[in-house]
Amino acid sequence: MREIPRETVQTFTIGGDLEVRRIGYGSMRLADAPDPARSAMEAPIWEAPADRAGAVAVLRRAAELGVNLFDTADSYALGANEELIAEALHPYGDGVAVATKIGVLRPSPAEWVPLGHPAYLRQQAELSLRRLRVERIDLLQLHRLDPAYPLEDQIGALKQLRDEGKVRHIGLSEVSAGELRRAAEITPIAAVQNMYNLATRQHEDVVEHAAAHGIAFLPFFPIAAGSHAGPGTPLAAVAAEIGVTPAQASLAWLLRRSPTVIPIPGTSSIGHLEENVAALSVELSDEQHDRLSAAAAVSPS
Repeated sequence: MREIPRETVQTFTIGGDLEVRRIGYGSMRLADAPDPARSAMEAPIWEAPADRAGAVAVLRRAAELGVNLFDTADSYALGANEELIAEALHPYGDGVAVATKIGVLRPSPAEWVPLGHPAYLRQQAELSLRRLRVERIDLLQLHRLDPAYPLEDQIGALKQLRDEGKVRHIGLSEVSAGELRRAAEITPIAAVQNMYNLATRQHEDVVEHAAAHGIAFLPFFPIAAGSHAGPGTPLAAVAAEIGVTPAQASLAWLLRRSPTVIPIPGTSSIGHLEENVAALSVELSDEQHDRLSAAAAVSPS
């Protein structure tokens, strides 16, 4: 296999000046525990964790392992998730960057409602600044586009915040390649965060667009699960061949998929955290990467 330079594999520079390791940490799982009757994706994310000390320990262990991109949102536990990150990591050192998201209301545990009113977006950014205890947010992402307001107004609100020095880089979440292009006509977009993994592939065109334009692509829920990861699957076979877990092989596939991909797996377990971060050193051969790519059916959009 062609040797890939370590710096290409290990890091990516967001927006040209924010260098991060290519496995970050998604902190959503550090909210209230998922309902046993629901999947992890359906957890309410409504309250701060019951085991606050344990959550702080996970965040600090991530930083010890060299993770320096932490992703959160103002809607996770109604801001308590941002406060938790500040409690664990402030003052942020050693190049630690925090990405957060704004633009979603939480009227109840079951509701996630986009709200793109420019004044609301600016207010939520101010609250995020307070909760994170910073004067500038490293990466501020629009959590969802709101069809009730022009895209230009929503992106314009984030641009205003950056022009005021309150935001370093702007990102988008769950957008199409077309929406990404339109936003980039208004202001530079440094990152996009869409759901993407070995089994969930409806955003292939966004991954390609991000790679072509040097935009960071932060896949959330990056670890393939279910029928794609069980015994007897190509993922399990490749993992066994190289002596790693299916989760690590799944993350390694993402790292090979595009040089701008930065997976942000989340967990409340230090053991799983260490397993995820170790995927940075997992190498897939071209044949193994291609086998995994071919084995996963593209999910419907």
